[in-house]
Amino acid sequence: MSERVAVEFKVNGATHRVSVPATRTLMAVLRDDLGLTGTKNGCEQGVCGSCTVLVDGAPARACLALAATLPGVEIVTVEGLAQGDTLSPVQQAFLDAGAIQCGFCMPGMIIQATALLTENKRPSDDDIRHSISGNLCRCSGYAKVIEAISLAASRLAP
Repeated sequence: MSERVAVEFKVNGATHRVSVPATRTLMAVLRDDLGLTGTKNGCEQGVCGSCTVLVDGAPARACLALAATLPGVEIVTVEGLAQGDTLSPVQQAFLDAGAIQCGFCMPGMIIQATALLTENKRPSDDDIRHSISGNLCRCSGYAKVIEAISLAASRLAP
């Protein structure tokens, strides 16, 4: 039986204390323990990007991160981007641009786009392509995703 570890972190602004096996991933904690199913389980190898969340503001693969190694961090999932019933500017741009597709990879794409636009207020299409290059989508040719991120940037830029 695996040793359990008590860990406390903030998820979408709320403090959570969980007792988990040392080998339990952040993705499993988010989805199974906290009920935040926006983080998708794709490849479980850190390749597809479906499970991308923000950990202390930086994009991270929740399928690779062990929850026990994250005490005190601040995690933001796709659910945490909205303010009540109001979508974040990036979420709204994905909706407005028709970039949602099947929706499976989109939470990771939206998180990655949010991180990009935090660092780069006016990204070029090449900047956007580079930023989402680790997020795989089987439904789209990425044109609508790039359009959505450009739209969000134009709405957020001063």
